[in-house]
Parts: sequence; structure tokens; C-alpha cells
Amino acid sequence: MASSNILLILFSISIMLYMAYGQGHDYLKKVCSVTRYQSLCIHSLSHFSSPASHSTSGWARAAVSVTLAETQEAGQYLVKLKTGGGGARMRGRARIALSDCVECFSDAVLLLHSALGEMRSLERETFASQISNVETWLSAALTNQNTCIDGFQEFKVGPQVRMITSKVLNTTHFTSNALALVNKLASSGQSG
Repeated sequence: MASSNILLILFSISIMLYMAYGQGHDYLKKVCSVTRYQSLCIHSLSHFSSPASHSTSGWARAAVSVTLAETQEAGQYLVKLKTGGGGARMRGRARIALSDCVECFSDAVLLLHSALGEMRSLERETFASQISNVETWLSAALTNQNTCIDGFQEFKVGPQVRMITSKVLNTTHFTSNALALVNKLASSGQSG
């Protein structure tokens, strides 16, 4: 008898967890429907389900935070490539393109830091100007990331160039998604 009660309790808990996850996942799919890279959006924001809940502002802030982390990681990779063994094999214009790319990512990280800081301090009275700043900074970060990719377009596609392009392109997808969620927040006009 006791074992059947335990099984009933475990079954009830598993159904509640399934329903909670299913509803949260459905809501996240709805949130990410405005983004260009929806599966990336869902995957990258799924662990923010509780903190962001049903807040447009929370989802946008989470997307900017994830974008900043991804951009920092890619920037660190580029710096290691430039200063380590891999970048030493790059010569001439390819080495210059790598240096430019490192600089672009350094600027992008600063812009994303500014955007995240602004997202954390949104006020009802200054919402329009603050969200405009965030949109501008995200757009500028995306431009920097794309500029990095453009620097490698003229070179033969080798393993290093493919890896650089892949990592940088990945950050542009995160930034695009973050910008879409911030644009959604801007159109809603809600600071909270």
C-alpha cells in the first residue's frame, strides 16, 4: 500500500513538472517567434525561463546577457589566435584582418556591456531614450561582428578562416536575436 502511494506521488510530481516545462517551453517558443534564429533563441534562453517568466523586458535582458557572453568568448578565442600559435601562421593581409577582427570584437563587447547596463536600469520615465540607446548599441555591435567576417571574405577558405567565420557568425546570430527581442520590447513600450 505504501509503495502504491509513493508511486502515485511520484507520478503526480512528474505530471506537474511536465506541465510546467511544457507551458514554459511553449511561452519561450512564442517569445522567440520574433527572432530570425528561433531554435538558437529557444536553446540559449531556456535556462532563463524562471527569472524572465512572462516579462518582455526580462527576455530581452536575458538575450543581451547571453549575447555578451558569446561575444566575449569569441573575442577571447580571436585574441588567443592572434597571440598564440594559430595566428602566427597567418601572414600579410590575413594577419591584418585578424587584428582588425580582434579590435571589432573588443568594441562589440564594450557596446554589449553598455546595452546590458542600460537594460538593467530601465525606468518608465526614460524608457524610450534608454531603449533607443540599447537598440543603437546592439546594432553597432552587430556591425562590428559583420565587419570582422567581411575582413576574411577575400581569403582562401582554410581551417582557420572557417573556424573564425563560424565563431563570428554564431555571435551575429545571438546579436540578431537579442536585437529582435529588444525591438519587441521597444514596440511594447513597457519598462518592466
